[in-house]
Amino acid sequence: MSAAVLAWIARAISGARVRYLTAIPDASPRVYFANHSSHLDFLVIWSSLPPAVRAVTRPVAAADYWSRGRLRRHLAGRVFRAVLVARGGGDPRDAIDACAAALADGDGLILFPEGTRGDGELVAPFKSGLYHLCRARPDAICVPVHLENLNRVLPKGEAMPIPLLSRVTFGASMQLEPDEGKRAFLERAHAAVVALA
Repeated sequence: MSAAVLAWIARAISGARVRYLTAIPDASPRVYFANHSSHLDFLVIWSSLPPAVRAVTRPVAAADYWSRGRLRRHLAGRVFRAVLVARGGGDPRDAIDACAAALADGDGLILFPEGTRGDGELVAPFKSGLYHLCRARPDAICVPVHLENLNRVLPKGEAMPIPLLSRVTFGASMQLEPDEGKRAFLERAHAAVVALA
């Protein structure tokens, strides 16, 4: 299945309306970070990007989930070119190194700093990965994204999506400030996502 067809299907199922509060991003490497409430989240963000940007933007995804089954492995490796990271037992530095290498290669990333899916109502506090990635790549341009209603399109534990309207809002870009501490940065990034609701 081609990336263009998959993007069209994702937009059709989710009914996603896309809003850019600033300029539409170009293909330079960016870190898109968002709230997380559905298996469709990264696919809807990815499909909402212009085709040239989508072609160089990779989701950061759980290796244990995307390595199961031939179809998932194909999609993760060939279509999305996902940066697969270990959950739980792996060394967190390996995930940061893999993400930093993708940015160095000129690719953008989609990631979910909450670390796990929430209920779609509240945005949970961010884990430290986004901060450590920005420390490793201080030039990284980060774009907050808010996803609305995707928890109802594909609820947790369900396999079949229910077509509904949803919204994807891209906010103003931000970067780690010189000497900005972990807590301050993560609170600022979290607030940037929440403010887009």
